[in-house]
Amino acid sequence: MNEQYEMIYTKYYNRVFFFLNKLCSDCVLAEDLTQETFYQMFLSVDKFRGESDIYTFIIAVAKHTYLKYLRKNKHYVNTVSLADLEEFLSDNEEYSPHYIFEYEDEKANIRALLEKLPEKYRDVIMYRIYADMTYAQTAKAMGITENSAKVLFFRAKKKLMEDLQNGDYL
Repeated sequence: MNEQYEMIYTKYYNRVFFFLNKLCSDCVLAEDLTQETFYQMFLSVDKFRGESDIYTFIIAVAKHTYLKYLRKNKHYVNTVSLADLEEFLSDNEEYSPHYIFEYEDEKANIRALLEKLPEKYRDVIMYRIYADMTYAQTAKAMGITENSAKVLFFRAKKKLMEDLQNGDYL
């Protein structure tokens, strides 16, 4: 069992760390959460039924570890890096100080909107964008069909765009 655990740890460590670092934008915290994820995975490995691949299971544990951290540390200000959501932003501007200020403001607005999304929308964005999971993996992680995952992702992006245009982050 220890060899299998070490193999899983070695194979998936970087992907889990990358996922958590994208969520919290804090390398030290991401490292701690990654270690906690693998510890929790080891404790709950008996719950893994093999209905999905192991990466999907580990990312679900990582997501729950992160959310548990946020619940316990309400003082923590989530400074999620939303570089992968830049598709929502116009990137045709020059990188002037004015643009950089607006860009940072826009990212903060998107963060606020993400936190307001229904859980299923947040989850599909976390899995697809932050964990770089396929629609099939996302569907298994969420217990839905692959087509439902695609529809939810489309709706989540659409909702974010509408809310951003309407200024609903205020």
